Amino acid sequence: MLAAIPPGRVTSYGRLARLAGMGRGARLAGRWLSQLPADTRLPWHRVLNSQGQLALPDGHPAAEEQYQRLVAEGIIVTNRRVDMKRYGWPD
Repeated sequence: MLAAIPPGRVTSYGRLARLAGMGRGARLAGRWLSQLPADTRLPWHRVLNSQGQLALPDGHPAAEEQYQRLVAEGIIVTNRRVDMKRYGWPD
């Protein structure tokens, strides 16, 4: 499911878990994403918390990378938050 998120769109950990058949496994989905290899091509940066916020702590190198990748895809990030109604996937 992670690979299916198109550029310029985002989803939440919970939504990703449900789409993968994990029910309410948002925390487990987050744990799996945190264990991806550094050179992964999977779009981990397109997964946010349920409020549309970047879940990684401010100042964390991966948080900055996530922000930069989202902006490069044309996603507007304001105060570490993305409008899930506008950019959320699937519709």
